[in-house]
Amino acid sequence: MKIWNCEHTFNHPWETVATAAWRKYPNPHNPAVIGTDVLERKVKNGVLHTQRLVSSIWYFPKWAQALIGSAKICYAAEHSVVNPNERHMILRTINLTFCRHIAVNETLKYTPHPSDPSKTLLKQEAVVTVQGVPLTNYMEDMLTNKISNNASKGRQAMEWVINRMCEEYQDLTRSTDEILHNTRKSFDDLTTSAKKSMDDISSKAKKSFDELQHLKMNGNFSEC
Repeated sequence: MKIWNCEHTFNHPWETVATAAWRKYPNPHNPAVIGTDVLERKVKNGVLHTQRLVSSIWYFPKWAQALIGSAKICYAAEHSVVNPNERHMILRTINLTFCRHIAVNETLKYTPHPSDPSKTLLKQEAVVTVQGVPLTNYMEDMLTNKISNNASKGRQAMEWVINRMCEEYQDLTRSTDEILHNTRKSFDDLTTSAKKSMDDISSKAKKSFDELQHLKMNGNFSEC
């Protein structure tokens, strides 16, 4: 059995990082993960519980495939817990494919950084166990190294997602500003048009009244 763990600080608030974690896949940094499917989701006592099926591709060397078998798509079960009041998010994942010989239990925990609440602390741990095949220690080391490399890519992916979220927010802000500007312009145009129409009506009415008064003064108008 091999245990791997690490910590990483994101320079973003917990709410931003937790949102990005839901939108992490697909991304260009972790192409091995090809899909996530929600199997169950519920809220209990204000806490969100979600079960997902994660689909990915494990790139094993041929000698390892000869020992444990091969699969085009590998599956893992993920259970996540999000508590917005206490501001923590925990994801636990275990592989379903190759589980006869390999067990990879991975846990990710996102919490506000204890010394700076504007940042987020990620604690990540993986427990790797290989059994029932030769070269057990070697395979455990190989899997642990792969997890370490993927963790680095995963952090890059999170930053990529957060950047996309910021761009979407800016686009939305620009779109909203444009809508407000166009609405204000349309309203101003409508007001100007209405004022011009009222001025025209007033001018025509005044002209008609002046003409009527002129006719009266010249005795060319008789009342019935």
